[in-house]
Amino acid sequence: MQSGFRKEELLSAPVRHIDIKQLNIVPLIDQMSDTAFQARNLARAATILDLMQQDKECAVILTLAGSLISAGLKQVLIDMIDNNMVDVIVSTGANIVDQDFFEALGFRHYKGTPFIDDAILRELHIDRIYDTFIDEDDLRVCDDTTALIANAMKPGTYSSREFIVEMAKYIEANNLGKNSIVYKAYEKGVPIFCPAFSDCSAGFGLVHHQWHNPEQHVAIDSVKDFRELTRIKIENDKTGIFMIGGGVPKNFTQDIVVAAEVLGHDDVSMHTYAVQITVADERDGALSGSTLKEASSWGKVDTVHEQMVFAEATIALPLIAGYAWHKRSWEGRQPKNFNAMLDGKQVTV
Repeated sequence: MQSGFRKEELLSAPVRHIDIKQLNIVPLIDQMSDTAFQARNLARAATILDLMQQDKECAVILTLAGSLISAGLKQVLIDMIDNNMVDVIVSTGANIVDQDFFEALGFRHYKGTPFIDDAILRELHIDRIYDTFIDEDDLRVCDDTTALIANAMKPGTYSSREFIVEMAKYIEANNLGKNSIVYKAYEKGVPIFCPAFSDCSAGFGLVHHQWHNPEQHVAIDSVKDFRELTRIKIENDKTGIFMIGGGVPKNFTQDIVVAAEVLGHDDVSMHTYAVQITVADERDGALSGSTLKEASSWGKVDTVHEQMVFAEATIALPLIAGYAWHKRSWEGRQPKNFNAMLDGKQVTV
C-alpha cells in the first residue's frame, strides 16, 4: 500500500506533559464549588484530596486506569509522588510499562489524529490511542527490555511491585530518564502494584523470558500483590483513595478492606476518603462506574468524605491535583516508605 504518508511526519509533534505547578487554580476551583453539576462535584473532590493531605495519618492510594501518561499527565503524577502526596500506586500495566517506563527508555508519544486510515498506520508501524501515536518499533524495544530485566533476576515468584522496583534499578544503572513515575516512586519508597501485570508490554517480555527459560524463570504472583497491599492497610489503618478511571486498580484497592477482615482484622476501617474520576455509567452494574456510595454497602468506603466526578481524566486530574498541590497541605507530610516495610527493612524518615 502506497499511503503518501511518511512515518517521520506523523511522529513529529510529541505530547507535552502538563505542569500543575505553573498556574495556581485554587481560586477557580473555589468558584466552581458554588456552581452546579460536575463542576461542583469536581470542586468537592479537590477539597477531599486536600483533606487527605492534611491528615498526616492517612495513607493515600492512587489508582490509575485508562491511557494517562500517553495523554500528557505524567508530570502531574510525578509531582504528587515527589511531594509526598501519594503513598501507594495501583495501576494498569499499560500506564506503568508501555507508557511511563517506555518514556524513561527515551521514547515519546506523539500528537496524532483519529481521522486517518488505520491500515496506513499499521503499514508504518504506528499504533494509535484515539488521537495519539506511538512508534510500534519503540514499543518492541520496551517489550525486549522487560525480558532483559527478567533474565537478570533470580528465578522465582515476585509481586509486580518487586518487578517494578527492578525496572527502576534498570533505569538507574543505565542512566536513563529518571523523571518517571517508576523511578520517582522507587526513590520515595512508594510501592507500585499492577495486579494484571501481564496485560501490557511487560507481558510480552515475561512470556518471552518464560518461553526460553521453561524450568527456571521469573513469575508474577497477583495474590502476593493483594497480600502486600492488604498488609499496608493493616499496618496503616487510615487510608484515602484517589481513583483515576476504574477497572482492576479500583476494585483491587477497595477490596483490601474486606481482605483485612478475612485475615482476622475485624476492626479495620473502611477507606476514610475516596475520590473517583470516571466517564463510566453506573447503570450497567459494571465496576468502573459503580458509585462510592455503592462501595459502602460492601463495607469498603466510608460515605462521609467521598465524591464521584463524572469527567474525562485529562481535564479533571490536573484540576483536582493542581488544587491540592497549590493548597500545599502536603508540606510537612513525610514519606511512608511502604516499600521498605514490605521488604522487611528498617523504615527511616
